[in-house]
Formats: sequence, structure tokens, C-alpha cells
Amino acid sequence: MQSFDSDGVQIAFIDVPAKEGASGGGDPILLIHGFASNHAVNWVNTLWVRTLTEAGYRVIAHDNRGHGQSEKLYDPSAYTSDQMAGDAVRLLRHLGIERADVMGYSMGARIAAHMALDYPTEVRSLLMGGLGFNLVDGRGLPQGIAEALEAPPGAPAPSPTAASFRTFAEQTKSDLRALAACIRASRQTLSRAELSAIETPTLVSVGTLDTVAGSGPELAKLLPNARALDLPNRDHSTAVGDRLHRKGVLEFLEQRS
Repeated sequence: MQSFDSDGVQIAFIDVPAKEGASGGGDPILLIHGFASNHAVNWVNTLWVRTLTEAGYRVIAHDNRGHGQSEKLYDPSAYTSDQMAGDAVRLLRHLGIERADVMGYSMGARIAAHMALDYPTEVRSLLMGGLGFNLVDGRGLPQGIAEALEAPPGAPAPSPTAASFRTFAEQTKSDLRALAACIRASRQTLSRAELSAIETPTLVSVGTLDTVAGSGPELAKLLPNARALDLPNRDHSTAVGDRLHRKGVLEFLEQRS
């Protein structure tokens, strides 16, 4: 992996060239992973990097601050969606990319939405997976995840969801204290007025069994230039690498302006 300085925070990333001769024409796409994950778990292991590069896209994917091989911070105030969107924009600028398609999953989709709102000229299209109407109403993940991450090994978690995030974070060998700080500050919502200002071509992809994201179609209705992609019989953890998800994204990228 490579790394760069994002306003004083070291951010690790990969930059994978497109397969020559494919239809994507080498257009860059930035991938932003979800909470407690990293670029490899979210995008490499699920075949997204391979799928996109073989379709002719240049793939850039980074580890969000506090995750993977990027710098770990322990103050919750360092993890707002705006700050993490700033990391993503500075990465594109570091690479000399003026405009890119941006795809995020779950927390990464929230970051991507803030990026499209705050830096509209740098986002060619917005692809939000694993995040629907909960971007607006703030529901989704229950309280207690930070406490579960900070608890001693073997301590009971406040809820099954909190326990599952602790298990996932341990499986990805994450810094649990950094993740606890992140989850306390990274769930900013966007208002209906803010969403109406995002004119970027947008795809909202949510599994029909996802109880974390909220309704994808309801979110898409609030965006001026968006459509929804339902992923049948997929929940929050299984929708990300779903074959229909990859197929829908490739079709969207071929059709966006």
C-alpha cells in the first residue's frame, strides 16, 4: 500500500490501474469502505476491485482514518463525516484526479454523500450501498457499539448487533479503541434540503433484508438525480459483494453522464 498526509493524518491507499482496452476507458473510481472494515475486506475480498479494473476503471481505495493501515486517532472529534470526506478529496487531489466516480458502503456511503454535497465538482457520480433513509432519520445502528468495543474480552455486549460488531472488528484485527471513537462521531445525518442539493447522478443500493440501512427507494426519492437498486434477500453484511450489486453498478457507470 501507499500512504499520504491528509491534513496531518496518514492515510493508506491502493491505486490499481484499469485493464487496457475495456469499456471503462480508465476512468477513476474511489471506493470508501464501511465501519470496522478496511479496503481489503470491503473491496478486494468481495471482488469489487477485480470487477471494476476488468471493466476498465482505475480503482482507488483507502483505509479510512482509524481503520486498516491508516493512522489511528482516539478523539471522537476527529471522526466526523466531513473530516473523512476531506480525506477522500485530498486523496484524489494527491493523485492529481480532478473528478471521479465515488462509491461507498454503509459508513463509506455516508462519507461519499457528504463528499458529493461539499465537493460537487469532484464527484462525477455517487454510488451509495448499504445506506438508505437512515441517512436522513439517523436510525440504524443501536447504541452500545462503542461500549462493546471498549469492554474487556468476554464481557457481555449491550445487544446482539453490538456483539457482532465487536466480533467483526476483532476478525479484521482492528484497533478497537480507535473504532469506538469513530462510532461515537461518524453518524451525521443529511437533511432533506441538503439531499435536494445533490444533483450528482446517484445509485442507492440496499439489500431487501437490511435492517441497518433504511429504505433505499425512500432515500432515492429525495435526491434529484437518483435511482434505487434493491438487492433481493441480502442483508447489511451480504449485500456488499452481491453479484447483482456489481452488475447494477457497472450498468449505472456505463449510463451516467
